[in-house]
Amino acid sequence: MSNQTNSFNSPAIAVKDDGSPRLVGFELEFSGLSLEQTGVALRKSLGGKLEQLSVAESVLHVDALGDFTIELDWNYLKRTAEENEHSQQNGDWVNLLSQAANLLVPVEIACPPIPVGELEALTPMVDDLRKAGAVGTEESLLAAYGVHINPEIPRQDAETLFTYLRAFAVLQWWLVDAHDVDVTRKMSPYIDLYPEAYLKKLLSAPQPTMEQLFADYLEHNASRNRALDLLPLLAHIDRDAVLRVVDDPKIQARPTFHYRLPNCHIERADWSLSASWNTWWVVEQLASRSDDLNELSQDFLQAERPVIGVNRKEWVEYIGRWLKDHALA
Repeated sequence: MSNQTNSFNSPAIAVKDDGSPRLVGFELEFSGLSLEQTGVALRKSLGGKLEQLSVAESVLHVDALGDFTIELDWNYLKRTAEENEHSQQNGDWVNLLSQAANLLVPVEIACPPIPVGELEALTPMVDDLRKAGAVGTEESLLAAYGVHINPEIPRQDAETLFTYLRAFAVLQWWLVDAHDVDVTRKMSPYIDLYPEAYLKKLLSAPQPTMEQLFADYLEHNASRNRALDLLPLLAHIDRDAVLRVVDDPKIQARPTFHYRLPNCHIERADWSLSASWNTWWVVEQLASRSDDLNELSQDFLQAERPVIGVNRKEWVEYIGRWLKDHALA
């Protein structure tokens, strides 16, 4: 899909049941800047007060938007730095680790949840990080730098969750091509797609209960390493049910989807967060079209062939034509 826009498409469902706007969070991974340089660039674009929590983590407090967390994405360094803050020992060692991390690990910015109609406020941030020297996916042969999008679910019920899962299921192969996902990221274990057996279960089943949705998802996707990671959302709904199957302390419960497919091409002048969002937006739109979603679900099931399943290349071509015919791509 085109990257030549800084406009964020509005989703079909922009508000929650209570009438308040849906919120969206973004996470960006990149290199080329130190923790301090990243903080300076963010403050330049967004204003606010910059607070350094350790050599591995800072927070920019922006009154109009919320708190932007900036951290070196290396758990060992973060843990050691936090311990050092309490013990006041091994400061030289922590600083040395920090310098090494600047070369080896990405910086990650976690943006606060922002109303879906106000996402344009993030555009200056990307521009100033680029000007400061941030580089993304193409610059790393070792790390799979990406953008994570965390859209708040409109309603926390089984029907809504099932609808979004089905929309993603029929689109997931097409989305990989639409984002032009970098080969390094494709080879990484972090953005695995849903297995075809799960797609068939989703697309052939009648509306399940929330308990059945949990059981089916966790049977096939007991890992955070999914292109659309539902564990944070499921943990928000029923944390104990998730932790009984996936004993992972990194699961952060929140009422959002965790979409991990997009590259971070922050070094490119024609790249924007809106391009990543506008590709996810196709999932949003299809989830709001029940008749179209039912049609595509049946088309996918009918495309299955004995032994080989559904031909991925043919399905992506079919979906691409269908989306263009329906003004969604």
